[in-house]
Amino acid sequence: MKRSKTWKQFVCFALFGLLLSWAVSCAAPDAELGDRREVEFWTMQLQPQFNDYFNGLIADFEAENPEVKIRWVDVPWSAMESKILASVSANTAPDVVNLNPDFAALLAGRDAWLNLGDRVSEEVRSRYLPNIWKANVLKNCDGDTCEETTFGIPWYLTTQITIYNQDLLKQAGVAAPPKTYSELAEVAQTIKDETGKYALFVSFVPEDSSQVLQSLVQMGVTLIDENGKAAFNTPEGLAAFEYWVDLYQRDLLPREVLTQGHRRAIELYQAGEIALLTTGPQFFRAIAENAPDIAKVSAPAPAINGDTGKTSVAVMNLVIPQQTSQPEDALNFALFVTNSDNQLQFAKEANVIPSTTEALENPFFQTVSEDAPPQDKARMISAEQMENAEILIPPLEDIKELQKIIYNNLQAAMLNQKTVEWAIADAEADWNGRS
Repeated sequence: MKRSKTWKQFVCFALFGLLLSWAVSCAAPDAELGDRREVEFWTMQLQPQFNDYFNGLIADFEAENPEVKIRWVDVPWSAMESKILASVSANTAPDVVNLNPDFAALLAGRDAWLNLGDRVSEEVRSRYLPNIWKANVLKNCDGDTCEETTFGIPWYLTTQITIYNQDLLKQAGVAAPPKTYSELAEVAQTIKDETGKYALFVSFVPEDSSQVLQSLVQMGVTLIDENGKAAFNTPEGLAAFEYWVDLYQRDLLPREVLTQGHRRAIELYQAGEIALLTTGPQFFRAIAENAPDIAKVSAPAPAINGDTGKTSVAVMNLVIPQQTSQPEDALNFALFVTNSDNQLQFAKEANVIPSTTEALENPFFQTVSEDAPPQDKARMISAEQMENAEILIPPLEDIKELQKIIYNNLQAAMLNQKTVEWAIADAEADWNGRS
């Protein structure tokens, strides 16, 4: 794979990290550590909501491993990428860190993470859902020779569902939320005609959500071939490009989809301005807090799919930096955090889906009463979708560059700056010709 502009960003962060190294190296040692080995554990924005869970989890691990001390650090979601880049470059990285596979794969291509392929036995690996384990495997090919690197361990999951405003659908005379992209186009037109509002908001900002990229795969598009070349300039790819361009040009998508990210979709849904929101089941809690009137008329439905029937799943994982001085302790802790018992407990508290087969088979994910609150019904829908759920965007070092190229060309077609055929051909050439 050729290096992308992302590597230049990495170098910038690396230089910034070196400036930080002096301050970090001067930090005082933990007086409470004593003779114990310390494992530093970073999570993304889980404090203070889950303090009790993690404090108990850490206490249990330390009781079983008295020679190890866990130091938990929670990092804001927006700051994680810059902080981990700086710490890796300054040689001060934590021992275990919570990331998503897309970003983790970027640094996996730079050998930032410990390769767990030979460190995790097949018996342990088999406890995790097979399709989800693949999200942490990066394939590097040089001609006909390919090597696989297992750079992380799956943790918690969310599958996309549709949250819909029952009142808006009723006003438009729509009996049920759309199940496919074909139905979505029809429903979007009906809602616009009958209510003057939009059915949904999906971002085409290159640096934001990958929802559109995922939709191409759901519509039967192959993004990249085995040699890393563009594989989307096909009849299926052309049809997928035309689908989104047509929705925009028929004014069935808000104009801001070209300039604003997924957060705008949340704002519009909570304001009652769009009828459908593609998100995770855990978002019901936020709607209840931020827009209680909208929460009262909100209900869950399965995710919108293409002809493939594939459902997207978002994975959070745990990776171990290559520079850790405690690789065995770090791996033991990562496997402890992600074992079935601990995943089940966290999934119940966070309303997410576990990544182990045993935890997913628990009755908590299998049954729900008719009068259950919408978040419980959403959990059931999410768990049921795991049968067809997979990582639609493969772990790829330059995945953000691919998204940028496709989104920029889609935008050009939406604005009539290019034909759809021209846009998809340019996207193919841009990806294959990047340096």
